[in-house]
Amino acid sequence: MIAKILEYFFLQYRDYPTAAIFLEVTAVIFGLFSVWYAKKDNVLVFPTGMVSTLIYVYLLWKWSLLGDMMINGYYFIMSIYGWYHWTRKKDNVDAFPISRITIHEKKIAFVIFVITVSFVILIYQFFNKFTNWFSYIDTLLTGIFFVGMWLMAKRKIENWLFWIVGDIISIPLYFIKGFTFTSLQYIIFTIIAIYGYIEWKKNLNSSTKLEAQRI
Repeated sequence: MIAKILEYFFLQYRDYPTAAIFLEVTAVIFGLFSVWYAKKDNVLVFPTGMVSTLIYVYLLWKWSLLGDMMINGYYFIMSIYGWYHWTRKKDNVDAFPISRITIHEKKIAFVIFVITVSFVILIYQFFNKFTNWFSYIDTLLTGIFFVGMWLMAKRKIENWLFWIVGDIISIPLYFIKGFTFTSLQYIIFTIIAIYGYIEWKKNLNSSTKLEAQRI
């Protein structure tokens, strides 16, 4: 019974090159480390994430998954910005601690979402990639993840809400595409993201109380 279940989930890897399987597993491991460090509000979220996304950019290019490849390419670029942003100090204190999104940032997030989805649609149409139903979901998912990564780089607590929604959508999507290891990764991502939101909220509430006491 167990053997049949494993065969069902991992049959698609039968004809995969060993190197590709090794790279996907490595990317998954570093991706999990990255999300765990994000949960802990640790700057190591970015270097570990960069390793994972760089591997995925290569793999997704090989698999001809342009939307997913663009997501990971964007992650890599935003990780550089986030790494710099999180390490900035002011009087030996984080210049940009965990905070909530402002009205102005909500407008920017909306613009990022619309531009991202529109751009991906144009790319998919140009390369004739709208050949199945999940290609349409890819365009929406790309917009969700682009906003989520931007908010994480800005250290906004709402980034977790976008990750949770995007991760849940990604679980069946990657399984249908035939990438079981990545699908399993997103199950763990979802769990960590939920706890990440809870932990960041506690930190934010504690910081707010301390500020109130100082006043």
